[in-house]
Amino acid sequence: MTTMAPHLRPASLALALALCLGACSTGSGMSTPEASPGAAEPIKVGFITKFPVDFYDIMVDAVKTWNRDHPDVEVLFGQGKSGTDDEGETAQIESMLAKGVKAIAITPTSPNLQNVLQKAVDAGVKVILVDNDIPGWAGKSSVVATDNLAGGKLAGAWLAKRVKPGSTIAVLQGRLGNPSLDDRVTGMLATLGDGVTVVAKPATDCDQTKGLNAAQDILAAHPGIAAIYGACGPPILGALQAVKSAGKKPGELVLVGFDASPDELKAIAAGEVAASVAQFPAKMGSVGIETAVAAARGQSVPPIIDTGTEMVTKENVAGFQ
Repeated sequence: MTTMAPHLRPASLALALALCLGACSTGSGMSTPEASPGAAEPIKVGFITKFPVDFYDIMVDAVKTWNRDHPDVEVLFGQGKSGTDDEGETAQIESMLAKGVKAIAITPTSPNLQNVLQKAVDAGVKVILVDNDIPGWAGKSSVVATDNLAGGKLAGAWLAKRVKPGSTIAVLQGRLGNPSLDDRVTGMLATLGDGVTVVAKPATDCDQTKGLNAAQDILAAHPGIAAIYGACGPPILGALQAVKSAGKKPGELVLVGFDASPDELKAIAAGEVAASVAQFPAKMGSVGIETAVAAARGQSVPPIIDTGTEMVTKENVAGFQ
């Protein structure tokens, strides 16, 4: 799977420069062993993701690849059981604190993790938020993520050109209250235009089965809808199942997802899903862990690092597979 479009490479360069400048400005002495004898000592950091799906598996694989090239860093991995598993991620954080990590990079399930993450910060552990922000929390060192509002706007503008004025559509939301997932819906609606009516907006918690059930209910109540937009990948795949079960032909109903997961890409190539907003999980993982290590070593890091979005359609899907 392609994980980085050419126009995103400058962002990585900017990060590298920022980290280099941070190292120099903080006097870490990384340029000469004499100036900082301990610079090469192993440092322990944690990397926690929400749950085991393609998107986060790609992210974890990228971190493992990065770690193989950085033997001076010990990465501890943790994962929750679902997209709403606050308790599971809390347990992972507590475990990593007990093991002495100097930084934690985490894809937080919700803002409910703020207290335990603040506990980590109070203990001197740097926290890098990956994929999702916790708005208003000052304890984070950096956010490495997609600009989800911009991604939603990209989807809305694309969809507005493909549904007729007066059409009705449905939206499969993610987990309500999750800032990143909410932004994907807010952004889409902002550019969709006034001539289209949203008839349903059920929450799915980014679960494929919940997406299937929600889409079945929507199609039963509104059989004439023109499109379904999913705020994350699994629910739109569930919607595809519902569309097939309803006997609709491929392309008869415009399906637009968000994540461009491998299964979404297959469906796009087959003409069953119209499009998806691609994120770059491998980039989030590698840049997220780089940023965590830099912060742990006392280097200055950018407060926000946008890893970019791109619309994937049948015309360009080959470049993402």
